[in-house]
Amino acid sequence: GRGMIPWSGFVPPEAHVTSMLEIRVRWVLLVVVGSANLVGSLVVLLFTTFVVPDPPLADREYAHQVNAVAFFSYPLVAVPVALLAGLWLWRPVVSFVRDGGEADRQQRRAVLLGPLRLTLLVGALWAVGALGWAVLDLVLFTGRLAVKTGLTCLLGAATTCTIVYLLSERLLRPAAALVLGAERPRRFRLPGVTTRVMLAWALGTAIPVFGLICVAIAALAAPDINVVQLAITILGLGGVALLAGVYVIYMATRAIADPIKAVRKGMARVERGDLGAEVDVYDASEVGQLQAGFNHMVAGLREHERLRDLFGRHVGEEVADLALERGDITLGGETREVAVLFVDLTGSTRLADTRRPDEVVELLNRFFGVVVTVVAGHGGWINKFEGDAALAIFGAPTQVDDSAGAALGAARELSLRLRVEVPMLDAGIGVSAGPVVAGYIGAEQRFEYTVIGDPVNEAARLSDMAKTWDRRVLASATVLELAHLAESDEWDLGKSVILRGRSRPTRLGTPRPPLPALEPEPVKAAARVPLPLRWSRKLLVGALVLSKTAKGTRKQDEGE
Repeated sequence: GRGMIPWSGFVPPEAHVTSMLEIRVRWVLLVVVGSANLVGSLVVLLFTTFVVPDPPLADREYAHQVNAVAFFSYPLVAVPVALLAGLWLWRPVVSFVRDGGEADRQQRRAVLLGPLRLTLLVGALWAVGALGWAVLDLVLFTGRLAVKTGLTCLLGAATTCTIVYLLSERLLRPAAALVLGAERPRRFRLPGVTTRVMLAWALGTAIPVFGLICVAIAALAAPDINVVQLAITILGLGGVALLAGVYVIYMATRAIADPIKAVRKGMARVERGDLGAEVDVYDASEVGQLQAGFNHMVAGLREHERLRDLFGRHVGEEVADLALERGDITLGGETREVAVLFVDLTGSTRLADTRRPDEVVELLNRFFGVVVTVVAGHGGWINKFEGDAALAIFGAPTQVDDSAGAALGAARELSLRLRVEVPMLDAGIGVSAGPVVAGYIGAEQRFEYTVIGDPVNEAARLSDMAKTWDRRVLASATVLELAHLAESDEWDLGKSVILRGRSRPTRLGTPRPPLPALEPEPVKAAARVPLPLRWSRKLLVGALVLSKTAKGTRKQDEGE
Protein backbone atom coordinates (compact mmCIF):
# COMPACT_ATOMS: atom_id res chain seq x y z
CA GLY A 1 0.00 0.00 0.00
CA ARG A 2 1.00 3.63 -0.31
CA GLY A 3 3.42 4.80 2.33
CA MET A 4 4.46 1.27 3.38
CA ILE A 5 8.18 0.65 3.96
CA PRO A 6 9.70 -2.00 1.64
CA TRP A 7 10.73 -5.26 3.19
CA SER A 8 14.42 -4.49 2.59
CA GLY A 9 14.20 -1.59 5.03
CA PHE A 10 15.46 0.94 2.48
CA VAL A 11 13.47 4.17 2.26
CA PRO A 12 14.32 6.51 -0.63
CA PRO A 13 15.21 10.05 0.45
CA GLU A 14 12.33 11.48 -1.61
CA ALA A 15 9.84 9.20 0.15
CA HIS A 16 11.23 10.21 3.55
CA VAL A 17 10.93 13.91 2.73
CA THR A 18 7.40 13.40 1.42
CA SER A 19 6.28 11.52 4.53
CA MET A 20 7.75 14.18 6.81
CA LEU A 21 5.99 16.88 4.82
CA GLU A 22 2.71 14.96 5.01
CA ILE A 23 3.04 14.75 8.80
CA ARG A 24 3.82 18.46 8.91
CA VAL A 25 0.71 19.27 6.86
CA ARG A 26 -1.52 17.18 9.10
CA TRP A 27 -0.08 18.93 12.16
CA VAL A 28 -1.23 22.21 10.70
CA LEU A 29 -4.82 21.03 10.86
CA LEU A 30 -4.72 19.24 14.19
CA VAL A 31 -2.15 20.83 16.47
CA VAL A 32 -2.16 24.40 15.23
CA VAL A 33 -5.93 24.73 14.96
CA GLY A 34 -6.49 22.95 18.29
CA SER A 35 -3.88 25.05 20.10
CA ALA A 36 -5.16 28.30 18.63
CA ASN A 37 -8.73 27.54 19.65
CA LEU A 38 -7.58 26.57 23.12
CA VAL A 39 -5.76 29.89 23.50
CA GLY A 40 -8.79 31.79 22.23
CA SER A 41 -11.08 29.95 24.66
CA LEU A 42 -8.77 30.73 27.56
CA VAL A 43 -8.83 34.40 26.59
CA VAL A 44 -12.63 34.38 26.60
CA LEU A 45 -12.79 32.52 29.93
CA LEU A 46 -10.25 34.83 31.53
CA PHE A 47 -11.90 38.02 30.38
CA THR A 48 -15.47 37.00 31.19
CA THR A 49 -14.54 35.68 34.62
CA PHE A 50 -11.84 37.97 35.96
CA VAL A 51 -11.28 40.98 33.71
CA VAL A 52 -14.52 42.44 32.36
CA PRO A 53 -16.95 43.22 35.19
CA ASP A 54 -20.51 41.91 35.11
CA PRO A 55 -23.39 44.33 34.76
CA PRO A 56 -26.02 44.41 37.51
CA LEU A 57 -27.96 41.11 37.38
CA ALA A 58 -30.98 39.89 39.31
CA ASP A 59 -29.65 36.34 39.66
CA ARG A 60 -25.89 36.38 39.11
CA GLU A 61 -25.35 32.70 39.98
CA TYR A 62 -27.96 31.54 37.47
CA ALA A 63 -26.45 33.75 34.76
CA HIS A 64 -23.00 32.32 35.42
CA GLN A 65 -24.33 28.75 35.22
CA VAL A 66 -26.10 29.37 31.91
CA ASN A 67 -23.04 31.06 30.39
CA ALA A 68 -20.79 28.26 31.62
CA VAL A 69 -23.03 25.63 30.00
CA ALA A 70 -23.09 27.64 26.77
CA PHE A 71 -19.31 28.15 26.82
CA PHE A 72 -18.45 24.46 27.32
CA SER A 73 -21.26 23.06 25.17
CA TYR A 74 -20.57 24.94 21.95
CA PRO A 75 -17.16 23.27 21.34
CA LEU A 76 -18.92 19.88 21.40
CA VAL A 77 -20.74 20.98 18.24
CA ALA A 78 -18.11 23.26 16.69
CA VAL A 79 -15.10 20.93 16.95
CA PRO A 80 -16.57 18.07 14.85
CA VAL A 81 -17.82 20.57 12.28
CA ALA A 82 -14.40 22.22 12.17
CA LEU A 83 -12.61 18.89 11.76
CA LEU A 84 -14.90 17.68 8.98
CA ALA A 85 -14.76 20.97 7.10
CA GLY A 86 -11.01 21.26 7.63
CA LEU A 87 -10.39 17.75 6.33
CA TRP A 88 -12.49 18.51 3.27
CA LEU A 89 -10.54 21.71 2.62
CA TRP A 90 -7.23 19.95 3.31
CA ARG A 91 -7.71 16.97 0.98
CA PRO A 92 -5.91 18.51 -2.06
CA VAL A 93 -3.01 19.60 0.15
CA VAL A 94 -2.56 16.15 1.69
CA SER A 95 -2.84 14.38 -1.67
CA PHE A 96 -0.26 16.72 -3.21
CA VAL A 97 2.38 16.23 -0.52
CA ARG A 98 1.68 12.48 -0.40
CA ASP A 99 1.73 11.73 -4.12
CA GLY A 100 4.31 14.30 -5.17
CA GLY A 101 4.66 15.34 -8.79
CA GLU A 102 3.43 18.59 -10.32
CA ALA A 103 0.48 20.23 -8.63
CA ASP A 104 -2.71 20.77 -10.60
CA ARG A 105 -4.78 23.93 -10.39
CA GLN A 106 -6.91 22.69 -7.48
CA GLN A 107 -3.88 21.60 -5.47
CA ARG A 108 -2.07 24.88 -6.16
CA ARG A 109 -5.00 26.89 -4.87
CA ALA A 110 -5.47 24.58 -1.90
CA VAL A 111 -1.83 24.97 -0.83
CA LEU A 112 -1.52 28.70 -1.41
CA LEU A 113 -4.98 29.59 -0.09
CA GLY A 114 -4.91 26.97 2.68
CA PRO A 115 -4.01 29.28 5.59
CA LEU A 116 -6.59 31.87 4.53
CA ARG A 117 -9.36 29.28 4.03
CA LEU A 118 -8.58 27.66 7.36
CA THR A 119 -8.62 31.05 9.10
CA LEU A 120 -11.97 31.95 7.54
CA LEU A 121 -13.42 28.60 8.62
CA VAL A 122 -12.30 29.07 12.22
CA GLY A 123 -13.46 32.68 12.23
CA ALA A 124 -16.88 31.73 10.92
CA LEU A 125 -17.35 29.15 13.69
CA TRP A 126 -16.27 31.67 16.29
CA ALA A 127 -18.61 34.29 14.86
CA VAL A 128 -21.52 31.84 15.06
CA GLY A 129 -20.64 31.04 18.67
CA ALA A 130 -20.31 34.71 19.63
CA LEU A 131 -23.61 35.58 18.00
CA GLY A 132 -25.41 32.65 19.63
CA TRP A 133 -24.00 33.42 23.04
CA ALA A 134 -24.88 37.11 22.77
CA VAL A 135 -28.45 36.29 21.66
CA LEU A 136 -28.80 33.84 24.55
CA ASP A 137 -27.78 36.49 27.11
CA LEU A 138 -29.97 39.08 25.42
CA VAL A 139 -33.05 36.88 25.60
CA LEU A 140 -32.52 35.47 29.10
CA PHE A 141 -30.79 38.36 30.85
CA THR A 142 -29.81 41.90 29.81
CA GLY A 143 -28.36 43.60 26.77
CA ARG A 144 -25.29 44.72 28.72
CA LEU A 145 -24.40 41.12 29.50
CA ALA A 146 -24.93 40.25 25.82
CA VAL A 147 -22.51 43.02 24.84
CA LYS A 148 -19.97 41.70 27.33
CA THR A 149 -20.12 38.10 26.09
CA GLY A 150 -20.21 39.14 22.45
CA LEU A 151 -17.15 41.41 22.75
CA THR A 152 -15.13 38.83 24.69
CA CYS A 153 -16.00 36.17 22.09
CA LEU A 154 -14.86 38.51 19.32
CA LEU A 155 -11.62 39.07 21.23
CA GLY A 156 -11.09 35.30 21.43
CA ALA A 157 -12.01 34.92 17.74
CA ALA A 158 -9.46 37.52 16.68
CA THR A 159 -6.81 35.84 18.81
CA THR A 160 -7.58 32.40 17.39
CA CYS A 161 -7.75 33.52 13.75
CA THR A 162 -4.50 35.45 13.91
CA ILE A 163 -2.63 32.54 15.48
CA VAL A 164 -4.13 30.07 12.98
CA TYR A 165 -3.12 32.16 9.98
CA LEU A 166 0.43 33.01 11.09
CA LEU A 167 1.33 29.48 12.23
CA SER A 168 -0.35 27.65 9.34
CA GLU A 169 1.32 29.91 6.79
CA ARG A 170 4.69 29.22 8.38
CA LEU A 171 4.20 25.44 8.59
CA LEU A 172 2.93 25.22 5.00
CA ARG A 173 6.02 26.92 3.54
CA PRO A 174 7.66 23.65 2.36
CA ALA A 175 4.49 22.65 0.48
CA ALA A 176 4.15 26.15 -0.96
CA ALA A 177 7.80 26.02 -2.06
CA LEU A 178 7.08 22.81 -4.00
CA VAL A 179 4.10 24.42 -5.69
CA LEU A 180 5.78 27.71 -6.54
CA GLY A 181 9.09 26.12 -7.50
CA ALA A 182 7.71 24.89 -10.82
CA GLU A 183 6.00 28.16 -11.81
CA ARG A 184 6.49 31.78 -10.99
CA PRO A 185 3.83 32.83 -8.44
CA ARG A 186 0.79 34.65 -9.70
CA ARG A 187 -1.10 37.05 -7.53
CA PHE A 188 -3.89 35.43 -5.52
CA ARG A 189 -6.23 37.27 -3.21
CA LEU A 190 -3.97 36.64 -0.24
CA PRO A 191 -3.12 38.84 2.73
CA GLY A 192 0.00 40.69 1.74
CA VAL A 193 2.68 42.29 3.87
CA THR A 194 0.46 45.21 4.85
CA THR A 195 -2.44 42.96 5.81
CA ARG A 196 -0.24 40.70 7.93
CA VAL A 197 1.21 43.64 9.81
CA MET A 198 -2.28 45.01 10.36
CA LEU A 199 -3.45 41.64 11.69
CA ALA A 200 -0.57 41.60 14.14
CA TRP A 201 -1.38 45.15 15.18
CA ALA A 202 -5.07 44.26 15.60
CA LEU A 203 -4.34 41.31 17.86
CA GLY A 204 -1.51 42.83 19.83
CA THR A 205 -2.72 46.40 20.17
CA ALA A 206 -6.10 47.25 18.69
CA ILE A 207 -8.18 44.56 20.38
CA PRO A 208 -6.81 45.09 23.92
CA VAL A 209 -7.13 48.86 23.51
CA PHE A 210 -10.66 48.38 22.23
CA GLY A 211 -11.36 46.31 25.33
CA LEU A 212 -10.09 49.15 27.50
CA ILE A 213 -12.37 51.56 25.67
CA CYS A 214 -15.32 49.27 26.27
CA VAL A 215 -14.44 49.05 29.97
CA ALA A 216 -14.24 52.83 30.15
CA ILE A 217 -17.64 53.14 28.48
CA ALA A 218 -19.08 50.58 30.90
CA ALA A 219 -17.61 52.49 33.86
CA LEU A 220 -19.19 55.69 32.65
CA ALA A 221 -22.53 53.98 32.05
CA ALA A 222 -22.49 52.19 35.41
CA PRO A 223 -20.91 54.35 38.10
CA ASP A 224 -21.40 51.58 40.65
CA ILE A 225 -18.55 49.47 39.20
CA ASN A 226 -16.00 48.55 41.85
CA VAL A 227 -12.72 50.44 41.56
CA VAL A 228 -10.71 47.31 42.34
CA GLN A 229 -12.55 45.39 39.62
CA LEU A 230 -11.91 48.24 37.18
CA ALA A 231 -8.21 48.25 38.03
CA ILE A 232 -8.01 44.48 37.53
CA THR A 233 -9.68 44.87 34.13
CA ILE A 234 -7.24 47.55 33.03
CA LEU A 235 -4.24 45.58 34.25
CA GLY A 236 -5.46 42.45 32.45
CA LEU A 237 -6.06 44.16 29.16
CA GLY A 238 -2.77 46.06 29.43
CA GLY A 239 -0.86 42.86 30.18
CA VAL A 240 -2.45 41.13 27.20
CA ALA A 241 -1.53 44.09 25.01
CA LEU A 242 2.10 43.83 26.10
CA LEU A 243 2.63 40.07 26.10
CA ALA A 244 0.45 39.02 23.17
CA GLY A 245 1.53 42.05 21.17
CA VAL A 246 5.20 41.17 21.43
CA TYR A 247 4.61 37.57 20.35
CA VAL A 248 2.27 38.36 17.47
CA ILE A 249 4.40 41.20 16.15
CA TYR A 250 7.42 38.90 16.30
CA MET A 251 5.62 36.21 14.29
CA ALA A 252 4.43 38.71 11.70
CA THR A 253 7.82 40.34 11.26
CA ARG A 254 9.54 36.94 11.02
CA ALA A 255 7.15 36.02 8.19
CA ILE A 256 8.48 39.06 6.32
CA ALA A 257 12.09 39.07 7.51
CA ASP A 258 12.88 35.40 6.77
CA PRO A 259 12.41 35.60 2.99
CA ILE A 260 14.19 38.95 2.85
CA LYS A 261 17.11 37.42 4.76
CA ALA A 262 17.19 34.49 2.31
CA VAL A 263 17.25 36.89 -0.64
CA ARG A 264 20.03 38.90 0.99
CA LYS A 265 22.14 35.75 1.45
CA GLY A 266 21.47 34.81 -2.15
CA MET A 267 22.60 38.25 -3.33
CA ALA A 268 25.81 37.86 -1.32
CA ARG A 269 26.47 34.54 -3.10
CA VAL A 270 25.86 36.17 -6.49
CA GLU A 271 28.22 38.99 -5.54
CA ARG A 272 30.91 36.38 -4.86
CA GLY A 273 30.36 34.97 -8.35
CA ASP A 274 28.13 32.02 -7.44
CA LEU A 275 25.38 32.12 -10.06
CA GLY A 276 23.87 28.89 -8.73
CA ALA A 277 22.25 30.78 -5.84
CA GLU A 278 18.52 30.24 -5.52
CA VAL A 279 15.95 30.83 -2.79
CA ASP A 280 12.81 28.87 -2.03
CA VAL A 281 9.58 30.54 -3.13
CA TYR A 282 6.88 29.77 -0.59
CA ASP A 283 4.63 32.80 -0.73
CA ALA A 284 2.25 34.06 -3.42
CA SER A 285 2.10 37.62 -2.10
CA GLU A 286 4.62 40.44 -2.50
CA VAL A 287 7.15 38.38 -0.55
CA GLY A 288 6.86 35.52 -3.04
CA GLN A 289 7.16 37.98 -5.91
CA LEU A 290 10.43 39.17 -4.37
CA GLN A 291 11.73 35.61 -4.02
CA ALA A 292 10.68 34.65 -7.54
CA GLY A 293 12.11 37.89 -8.90
CA PHE A 294 15.49 37.08 -7.38
CA ASN A 295 15.48 33.60 -8.90
CA HIS A 296 14.44 35.05 -12.24
CA MET A 297 17.25 37.59 -12.07
CA VAL A 298 19.86 34.93 -11.26
CA ALA A 299 18.53 32.74 -14.08
CA GLY A 300 18.98 35.69 -16.44
CA LEU A 301 22.54 36.19 -15.20
CA ARG A 302 23.28 32.50 -15.76
CA GLU A 303 21.87 32.71 -19.28
CA HIS A 304 23.87 35.87 -19.93
CA GLU A 305 27.04 34.20 -18.68
CA ARG A 306 26.35 31.12 -20.78
CA LEU A 307 25.84 33.21 -23.91
CA ARG A 308 28.94 35.22 -23.10
CA ASP A 309 30.93 32.00 -22.72
CA LEU A 310 29.61 30.65 -26.03
CA PHE A 311 30.27 34.00 -27.70
CA GLY A 312 33.80 34.04 -26.31
CA ARG A 313 34.45 30.49 -27.51
CA HIS A 314 33.37 31.43 -31.03
CA VAL A 315 35.14 34.76 -31.45
CA GLY A 316 37.66 34.76 -28.59
CA GLU A 317 37.40 36.23 -25.12
CA GLU A 318 39.15 39.45 -26.10
CA VAL A 319 36.73 40.19 -28.93
CA ALA A 320 33.77 39.19 -26.76
CA ASP A 321 34.88 41.54 -23.97
CA LEU A 322 35.40 44.34 -26.50
CA ALA A 323 31.94 43.85 -27.99
CA LEU A 324 30.25 43.76 -24.57
CA GLU A 325 32.16 46.83 -23.45
CA ARG A 326 31.33 48.93 -26.51
CA GLY A 327 27.77 47.71 -26.82
CA ASP A 328 27.04 49.32 -30.18
CA ILE A 329 29.23 47.70 -32.86
CA THR A 330 29.89 49.53 -36.12
CA LEU A 331 31.54 48.18 -39.24
CA GLY A 332 35.03 49.44 -39.99
CA GLY A 333 38.48 49.21 -38.50
CA GLU A 334 41.64 50.95 -37.36
CA THR A 335 45.30 50.58 -38.20
CA ARG A 336 47.21 48.56 -35.63
CA GLU A 337 50.79 47.27 -35.35
CA VAL A 338 50.43 43.55 -34.76
CA ALA A 339 52.32 40.29 -35.07
CA VAL A 340 50.75 37.41 -36.98
CA LEU A 341 51.29 33.67 -36.54
CA PHE A 342 49.94 31.28 -39.16
CA VAL A 343 50.04 27.52 -38.65
CA ASP A 344 49.02 25.17 -41.45
CA LEU A 345 48.73 21.39 -41.34
CA THR A 346 50.74 19.29 -43.81
CA GLY A 347 49.09 16.53 -45.81
CA SER A 348 45.53 17.18 -44.67
CA THR A 349 44.12 15.75 -47.90
CA ARG A 350 45.97 12.48 -47.41
CA LEU A 351 44.94 12.45 -43.76
CA ALA A 352 41.25 12.70 -44.69
CA ASP A 353 41.70 9.98 -47.31
CA THR A 354 43.41 7.43 -45.06
CA ARG A 355 41.46 7.87 -41.80
CA ARG A 356 37.84 7.81 -40.75
CA PRO A 357 36.11 11.19 -40.35
CA ASP A 358 35.80 10.81 -36.58
CA GLU A 359 39.54 10.07 -36.31
CA VAL A 360 40.33 13.13 -38.44
CA VAL A 361 38.17 15.32 -36.20
CA GLU A 362 39.80 13.93 -33.07
CA LEU A 363 43.32 14.57 -34.43
CA LEU A 364 42.40 18.09 -35.53
CA ASN A 365 40.95 18.85 -32.10
CA ARG A 366 44.14 17.66 -30.41
CA PHE A 367 46.19 19.69 -32.88
CA PHE A 368 44.20 22.90 -32.43
CA GLY A 369 44.04 22.34 -28.67
CA VAL A 370 47.83 22.68 -28.51
CA VAL A 371 47.73 25.72 -30.80
CA VAL A 372 45.10 27.53 -28.71
CA THR A 373 46.90 26.78 -25.43
CA VAL A 374 50.28 28.02 -26.66
CA VAL A 375 48.91 31.15 -28.32
CA ALA A 376 46.87 32.10 -25.26
CA GLY A 377 49.87 31.48 -23.02
CA HIS A 378 51.82 34.14 -24.95
CA GLY A 379 49.02 36.74 -24.93
CA GLY A 380 47.60 36.15 -28.42
CA TRP A 381 44.18 35.04 -29.62
CA ILE A 382 43.01 32.80 -32.43
CA ASN A 383 41.33 34.99 -35.00
CA LYS A 384 39.95 32.12 -37.06
CA PHE A 385 40.26 28.45 -37.95
CA GLU A 386 40.47 27.80 -41.66
CA GLY A 387 39.93 24.07 -42.09
CA ASP A 388 43.36 22.67 -41.23
CA ALA A 389 44.99 26.07 -40.49
CA ALA A 390 44.76 28.71 -37.78
CA LEU A 391 45.48 32.43 -37.73
CA ALA A 392 46.70 33.94 -34.45
CA ILE A 393 47.01 37.67 -33.75
CA PHE A 394 49.21 39.38 -31.17
CA GLY A 395 48.39 43.05 -30.46
CA ALA A 396 44.72 43.28 -31.43
CA PRO A 397 42.06 43.85 -30.22
CA THR A 398 43.99 44.32 -26.94
CA GLN A 399 47.47 45.75 -26.79
CA VAL A 400 50.32 43.32 -26.02
CA ASP A 401 53.76 44.38 -24.83
CA ASP A 402 56.32 43.15 -27.36
CA SER A 403 53.76 41.53 -29.62
CA ALA A 404 56.50 40.51 -32.07
CA GLY A 405 58.47 38.74 -29.33
CA ALA A 406 55.30 37.06 -28.06
CA ALA A 407 54.52 35.69 -31.54
CA LEU A 408 58.11 34.44 -32.02
CA GLY A 409 58.11 32.76 -28.59
CA ALA A 410 54.78 31.13 -29.34
CA ALA A 411 56.11 29.83 -32.68
CA ARG A 412 59.17 28.24 -31.08
CA GLU A 413 57.16 26.62 -28.28
CA LEU A 414 54.47 25.48 -30.70
CA SER A 415 56.95 23.70 -32.96
CA LEU A 416 58.33 21.73 -30.01
CA ARG A 417 55.00 20.85 -28.43
CA LEU A 418 53.39 19.72 -31.68
CA ARG A 419 56.20 17.23 -32.23
CA VAL A 420 55.81 15.85 -28.72
CA GLU A 421 52.03 15.93 -28.21
CA VAL A 422 50.78 15.32 -31.77
CA PRO A 423 53.66 13.44 -33.42
CA MET A 424 51.45 11.90 -36.11
CA LEU A 425 50.75 15.34 -37.62
CA ASP A 426 53.08 17.79 -39.28
CA ALA A 427 52.57 21.53 -39.71
CA GLY A 428 54.35 24.61 -40.95
CA ILE A 429 54.47 27.80 -38.88
CA GLY A 430 54.99 31.31 -40.25
CA VAL A 431 55.45 34.55 -38.29
CA SER A 432 55.25 38.12 -39.59
CA ALA A 433 54.55 41.61 -38.24
CA GLY A 434 53.53 45.03 -39.41
CA PRO A 435 50.59 47.40 -39.82
CA VAL A 436 47.16 45.89 -40.46
CA VAL A 437 43.54 47.08 -40.42
CA ALA A 438 41.76 45.50 -37.45
CA GLY A 439 38.00 45.79 -37.01
CA TYR A 440 34.58 44.45 -37.85
CA ILE A 441 34.29 43.32 -41.46
CA GLY A 442 31.13 42.10 -43.18
CA ALA A 443 27.53 43.30 -43.37
CA GLU A 444 25.11 44.60 -40.78
CA GLN A 445 23.43 41.17 -40.64
CA ARG A 446 26.66 39.16 -40.34
CA PHE A 447 30.15 40.40 -39.48
CA GLU A 448 33.27 39.35 -37.63
CA TYR A 449 36.32 40.90 -36.05
CA THR A 450 39.41 40.22 -38.16
CA VAL A 451 42.65 41.74 -39.42
CA ILE A 452 43.55 42.51 -43.02
CA GLY A 453 47.01 43.43 -44.27
CA ASP A 454 50.27 42.29 -45.82
CA PRO A 455 51.61 40.60 -42.63
CA VAL A 456 48.74 38.12 -42.76
CA ASN A 457 49.58 37.12 -46.33
CA GLU A 458 53.29 36.97 -45.56
CA ALA A 459 52.76 34.72 -42.52
CA ALA A 460 50.58 32.38 -44.60
CA ARG A 461 53.27 32.09 -47.31
CA LEU A 462 55.97 31.53 -44.70
CA SER A 463 53.99 28.71 -43.08
CA ASP A 464 53.60 27.06 -46.46
CA MET A 465 57.36 27.28 -47.11
CA ALA A 466 58.19 26.13 -43.54
CA LYS A 467 56.69 22.70 -44.27
CA THR A 468 59.93 21.81 -46.15
CA TRP A 469 62.34 23.13 -43.49
CA ASP A 470 63.75 21.06 -40.67
CA ARG A 471 62.38 23.09 -37.77
CA ARG A 472 59.04 23.78 -39.55
CA VAL A 473 59.19 27.44 -38.44
CA LEU A 474 60.01 30.55 -40.50
CA ALA A 475 59.80 34.22 -39.57
CA SER A 476 60.38 37.42 -41.49
CA ALA A 477 63.23 39.76 -40.72
CA THR A 478 60.69 42.46 -39.93
CA VAL A 479 59.28 40.64 -36.93
CA LEU A 480 62.81 39.88 -35.67
CA GLU A 481 63.68 43.58 -35.83
CA LEU A 482 60.56 44.54 -33.86
CA ALA A 483 61.07 41.94 -31.13
CA HIS A 484 63.04 42.58 -27.98
CA LEU A 485 66.60 41.29 -27.86
CA ALA A 486 65.71 38.54 -25.40
CA GLU A 487 63.65 36.83 -28.08
CA SER A 488 65.36 37.97 -31.28
CA ASP A 489 68.66 36.47 -30.04
CA GLU A 490 66.99 33.06 -30.27
CA TRP A 491 66.74 33.38 -34.06
CA ASP A 492 69.18 33.42 -36.98
CA LEU A 493 68.75 35.44 -40.16
CA GLY A 494 69.25 33.65 -43.43
CA LYS A 495 68.76 34.29 -47.12
CA SER A 496 66.11 36.42 -48.79
CA VAL A 497 63.44 34.84 -51.00
CA ILE A 498 60.49 35.97 -53.09
CA LEU A 499 57.42 34.40 -51.58
CA ARG A 500 54.60 33.20 -53.80
CA GLY A 501 52.27 36.04 -54.75
CA ARG A 502 54.64 38.78 -53.48
CA SER A 503 56.94 41.12 -55.33
CA ARG A 504 59.26 42.17 -52.52
CA PRO A 505 61.87 39.82 -51.09
CA THR A 506 61.50 38.48 -47.58
CA ARG A 507 64.54 37.65 -45.50
CA LEU A 508 63.98 34.44 -43.59
CA GLY A 509 64.59 33.86 -39.93
CA THR A 510 64.84 30.45 -38.29
CA PRO A 511 65.01 29.54 -34.61
CA ARG A 512 68.34 28.45 -33.31
CA PRO A 513 68.57 24.81 -32.29
CA PRO A 514 68.72 24.29 -28.55
CA LEU A 515 72.21 23.78 -27.16
CA PRO A 516 72.95 20.15 -26.33
CA ALA A 517 73.34 19.33 -22.69
CA LEU A 518 77.00 19.16 -21.65
CA GLU A 519 78.05 15.68 -20.49
CA PRO A 520 80.28 15.70 -17.39
CA GLU A 521 83.78 14.53 -18.31
CA PRO A 522 85.02 11.40 -16.43
CA VAL A 523 87.72 12.00 -13.87
CA LYS A 524 90.99 10.50 -15.16
CA ALA A 525 93.65 9.00 -12.92
CA ALA A 526 96.66 11.24 -12.45
CA ALA A 527 99.57 10.14 -14.65
CA ARG A 528 102.92 9.43 -13.07
CA VAL A 529 105.36 12.14 -14.01
CA PRO A 530 109.05 11.19 -13.52
CA LEU A 531 110.83 13.59 -11.18
CA PRO A 532 114.26 14.94 -11.99
CA LEU A 533 117.23 13.00 -10.50
CA ARG A 534 118.31 15.80 -8.18
CA TRP A 535 114.85 16.04 -6.68
CA SER A 536 114.77 12.29 -6.14
CA ARG A 537 118.05 12.38 -4.21
CA LYS A 538 116.91 15.26 -2.02
CA LEU A 539 113.71 13.45 -1.12
CA LEU A 540 115.65 10.28 -0.26
CA VAL A 541 118.09 12.16 2.03
CA GLY A 542 115.19 13.94 3.77
CA ALA A 543 113.45 10.64 4.42
CA LEU A 544 116.60 9.12 6.03
CA VAL A 545 117.09 12.13 8.28
CA LEU A 546 113.51 11.95 9.50
CA SER A 547 113.86 8.24 10.20
CA LYS A 548 117.01 8.69 12.37
CA THR A 549 115.41 11.55 14.27
CA ALA A 550 112.37 9.43 15.07
CA LYS A 551 114.56 6.57 16.40
CA GLY A 552 116.55 8.90 18.71
CA THR A 553 113.38 10.36 20.14
CA ARG A 554 111.96 6.90 20.88
CA LYS A 555 115.21 5.80 22.76
CA GLN A 556 115.16 8.95 24.84
CA ASP A 557 111.56 8.26 25.89
CA GLU A 558 112.44 4.72 26.91
CA GLY A 559 115.38 5.93 29.05
CA GLU A 560 113.18 8.29 30.94
